[in-house]
Amino acid sequence: MKRVSTIGFLLLFSSPCLIAGDNALVISHKDSSLQWGPCPAFIPKGCEIAILNGQPDKENLDIFFRVPADSHIPKHNHTSQERMVLVSGTLDVNYQNHEKATIHTGDYAFGPAKLPHTAYCHKGERCVLYIGFVAPLDANPIKE
Repeated sequence: MKRVSTIGFLLLFSSPCLIAGDNALVISHKDSSLQWGPCPAFIPKGCEIAILNGQPDKENLDIFFRVPADSHIPKHNHTSQERMVLVSGTLDVNYQNHEKATIHTGDYAFGPAKLPHTAYCHKGERCVLYIGFVAPLDANPIKE
């Protein structure tokens, strides 16, 4: 397994952005004040992340993750478990040794830490996924 350094995209978000901290926050994925930045390089073009609360190099981080419609997300894993709610689109997720699951807008999904997975955002509408990470953010590509 090859681990991609996430330092570059962590640095992108190290400056102040839309971070709730100790303040209450309600925000739409369509809000123009969100600051979207690039995903790790192994994820296809058009993928973006917006930090909602926390810092990528610390525990307890909330993000929006968005990818264009008809996008394949290669096999990877995370050190952290993922708590997810699909905000828009339709997303297939295939965790290793599990059946493929289709997540629809409004559905909750849980991804165990370190479990390799792939994903596909269906044609028609881009996918926006809320993800809550417990451990610092990383994304580790896995060659097949």
